[in-house]
Amino acid sequence: MRILHLNAGNETGGGMHHILSLLKEFNRDEFILGVLEKGELLEQAKALDIQTVYFSNRSKWSIPLIHKIASFIKQERIQFVHTHGPRANVYAKILKKMASFHWIVTIHSDPTRDFMGKGMYGHFLCHLHLNAIRNADRVIAISEPFRTHLQRVGVENGKIVMAPNGIDFHKKVDKPYRRTDFGFSDQDFLFFMAARLEPVKGHQIALEAFAKLLMGRTDCHLLLAGDGSLMDTLKNVASQLGIEKQVHFLGHRQDIDKFYGMADVTMLTSFSEGFPLVLLESARAKTPVIASDVGGVSELLCEPAMGWRTTPGNVRELTSAMEEAIIFRDQGKLQTMGEKLENHASNKFSLEIFAENVYNIYLGMEHVHDRIKSRWM
Repeated sequence: MRILHLNAGNETGGGMHHILSLLKEFNRDEFILGVLEKGELLEQAKALDIQTVYFSNRSKWSIPLIHKIASFIKQERIQFVHTHGPRANVYAKILKKMASFHWIVTIHSDPTRDFMGKGMYGHFLCHLHLNAIRNADRVIAISEPFRTHLQRVGVENGKIVMAPNGIDFHKKVDKPYRRTDFGFSDQDFLFFMAARLEPVKGHQIALEAFAKLLMGRTDCHLLLAGDGSLMDTLKNVASQLGIEKQVHFLGHRQDIDKFYGMADVTMLTSFSEGFPLVLLESARAKTPVIASDVGGVSELLCEPAMGWRTTPGNVRELTSAMEEAIIFRDQGKLQTMGEKLENHASNKFSLEIFAENVYNIYLGMEHVHDRIKSRWM
């Protein structure tokens, strides 16, 4: 098989790690990563010795670029194009009219929220994207709730296949940072959140809940790793809430793994997720999580003993979960919770299982094609 994974190339978070982890598991001769922009994804893929191709272009939307990709597909005899992200998905719909290949889409986030906060232009892009994915041959849902949501937005049930996210639980990760490296003490309670600073991630909810938590106490800190369009806005919100001294904006980091083990709890306050890799990474470090109940979160936190699920956008529930986490630490229960989470996650959401599920999708599509072809020969 010859398979091209296509992405805009500007991924830096869970989407990037999803693609790289998957391609690392596969035969290097069969798989190629194509990107439309130079960035961290391309550089990391090269460092991992993954076959890569950069489709250079002067603008995000370009007819010559589409012709360039179509020529590459024909020249390299690509049988499958596996797209990730709105731009790649829209391009693939056009490419299907220019070249022959099987088209698979992985949906990493709620497509109705991908352009949240962008007004009428965002509504137009959302419509364009939804129209594209409805035309794919297969649509991979990375959590069971996503299957239902994809049906709701018009994707045929027969096209949807399940492949829950997974990470390498055998990976040797760096030792966590020491608290003293950042001026924290062992008595401080550290909440850690790794997410793009964009509306869909719900940082404002986290800040409001944290402000309520801090009433009457000064031994808690919220560490925010990530960059995005809301950086200045969120800093202003923290200042207005009077919590700027205990909220730490870490910016974009390539050493996220070293924070999980230092933190007491990992948080995620998203309004939409597919299956958040950051929660699996936290589970690998045996650090409990508090997460809004979206996407596949319920499949990971399937019982209260493994972490806290809160209603998206609910400040009161989030504050309550944070308060209970502090009590659990004082009672010595957080460590046990983290160990249960790691055991569950490593058995159900390993990278090996994830990669096998995806590869079986390719094989199934290839066999269907061969059977159809044999009928007419």
